[in-house]
Amino acid sequence: MGDSSGDRNPADGEVPLHDVALEAFEIDETSVTNEAFAAFVDATGYRTEAEVFGFSAVFHLALAAPPVDVMGPAAGTPWWFGVRGADWRHPGGAASSIDGLAEHPVVHISWNDAVAYCAWAERRLPTEAEWEYAARGGIAGATYPWGDDDVDAERWRANIWQGVFPHENTREDGWLTTAPVRTFAPNGYGLWQMVGNVWEWCSDWFSPTYYGTSPAFDPHGPDAGTTRVLRGGSYLCHVSYCNRYRNSARSQNTPDSSMGNAGFRTVAR
Repeated sequence: MGDSSGDRNPADGEVPLHDVALEAFEIDETSVTNEAFAAFVDATGYRTEAEVFGFSAVFHLALAAPPVDVMGPAAGTPWWFGVRGADWRHPGGAASSIDGLAEHPVVHISWNDAVAYCAWAERRLPTEAEWEYAARGGIAGATYPWGDDDVDAERWRANIWQGVFPHENTREDGWLTTAPVRTFAPNGYGLWQMVGNVWEWCSDWFSPTYYGTSPAFDPHGPDAGTTRVLRGGSYLCHVSYCNRYRNSARSQNTPDSSMGNAGFRTVAR
């Protein structure tokens, strides 16, 4: 587990490399889709935190909202805007919808929302170690689920940014934002888009120093923290600023945060 290619982001804690053993587990083939999340909402009446708070984070080229709903750019990441009315049903804002996007990954989902879905589905979020094992697809030490070839070698293998971030996306892979969950090719375990497309929540609290003390069997992360782990990168990843579309890459956010490039997949309890 961890980065063996040298592509790590120093603050993310992708080292030291360490051996991990896991109990067998079952994981979803894809990220949870809009269609699946709609079934959960229809059955329970659940309201996501973005709906309760009244806003969520939208990438500037994906905005579909009246100017009055746009709250302004985020500090330090001016390509993100807080948008009133943005939520899983309205991924770009009030003027958008998920019509025609049933098989796209659900987004604007907080960690808390993902846990609520899991409780209804009698599933759970993967641990960070389970997620990385699944992403590798049986290829030990590789940078990506398909091996070490670049994402665009011979053919596009993942939904990431092409062009000059954050202003020009040439869409060489076919997508500006999310792609259907069964786009590109699955990895050696039959799992689709473990990197790129959308970030996926894991169950663990995040710590950049955790790998130094992580147990060798079935690690579940620190006992406490302020942010939860996200894995896999998204359609916004680009080597010029965010090279986290890799098996070992780690990120984090607060459990109540939602944004237009984060979703989840589940495992059996």
